[in-house]
Amino acid sequence: MFRMLRNALSVKDIRQRLVFTFLMLLVFRIGSQITVPGVNSSAIEAIASQGLFGMLNTFGGGALSQYSVFALGVSPYITASIVVQLLQMDIVPRFVEWSKQGEVGRRKLNQFTRYFTIVIAFVQSIGLSIGFNALSNYGLVNNPGPQTYLTIALILTAGTMFLTWIGDMITVNGIGNGVSILIFGGIVARLPQGFYKFYMNYFNGRPLTNNWNNLGFTFGLILAMILIIVFVVVMETAQRRLPIQYSRRATGSHETSWLPLKINSAGVIPVIFASSILMAPATILNLFQAQMAGKKWFQILMEVFNMQTKLGASIYIIMIIVFTYFYAFVQVNPEKVAENLQKQGSYIVNVRPGRETEEYLSGLLVRLSTVGAFYLALISLLPMIASSIWDLPPEIRMGGTSLLIVVGVALEAARQIEGRMVTRRYIGFIEE
Repeated sequence: MFRMLRNALSVKDIRQRLVFTFLMLLVFRIGSQITVPGVNSSAIEAIASQGLFGMLNTFGGGALSQYSVFALGVSPYITASIVVQLLQMDIVPRFVEWSKQGEVGRRKLNQFTRYFTIVIAFVQSIGLSIGFNALSNYGLVNNPGPQTYLTIALILTAGTMFLTWIGDMITVNGIGNGVSILIFGGIVARLPQGFYKFYMNYFNGRPLTNNWNNLGFTFGLILAMILIIVFVVVMETAQRRLPIQYSRRATGSHETSWLPLKINSAGVIPVIFASSILMAPATILNLFQAQMAGKKWFQILMEVFNMQTKLGASIYIIMIIVFTYFYAFVQVNPEKVAENLQKQGSYIVNVRPGRETEEYLSGLLVRLSTVGAFYLALISLLPMIASSIWDLPPEIRMGGTSLLIVVGVALEAARQIEGRMVTRRYIGFIEE
């Protein structure tokens, strides 16, 4: 890895892309500290680390707790992208038509996604401002009123669209997927603070060397983290490679290539879906805890939507498994893959083209997703088990989701760097 980085830094194009990515992340971090005018950010520091707000705050690098111009982060764009992707599954005929039009259709879908992002960001910003100010009685807005809320909403929406633009610029001129890199930067920026809180809570600020038990626990924790990271890397890179044979009529000769299917085709989306669905009601319930704490129905709902309870954790795991199967078929559409293979004059070895290929891919995707679903559930459950044993801060409690994102983005960036180095070697060979 270090040799690859050293070789990459010696290439001018890759070095410029890395510097550009770093500068864009620096802009993101600076903007995360600029509080929206007319807002008392200290009023939401406590609640910004709870529930759904805590997840948004972690992914945004603490921008929500500062209620900065980037408080919403890129979450509205991610939501819009997922919704548009789901609508292409024979739900909206026009979207289905655009998805089959190649580059022209992709541009139309991207344009609609950005318009939809503006709507989601505007509604979300108004909801957060009114919710923080009125429901929780934290006094977020200094002079609450329609004009103030509209101004804040416009600023937050503009911040989200600016981050989306930065993400596009990183994708074109930097390394990796821009939006993923921004989320990666936000998570990594919060890690030192999370570890510091854990150290202060668990060791009470005492030096680790004062107690051999503390020192042994620290080494054990570091070793466990390394093993989990290695396990995640192995699972994220694991894939089933299907041999693809091209007919003689299509290429003039028999050629064989490979169709890779990842064990975890759904990525981290099932975990984000499941946690968001559970955290949203839990966050709202926490706002009314003082008034409704004695109600039996309220206590039942708190247990259902609390991922730290056995019932809430069970529901969380079931939702992750269900969403993994669902989103795997969204990412890898067996019908579309079978259709594309047939159009290209190719087929999976020992499988008939058309309907049989679709059924074979569907069955294989179910088997792979079974392993992927339990892998995602395990990684998501480990931090929750640890937090029930030790007093973990929210930044580490979201460690399963954060780890999946960080490892996935890092692997994708490494693959892109390696691919550019291989391309450069080929170009240099041709020029010589």
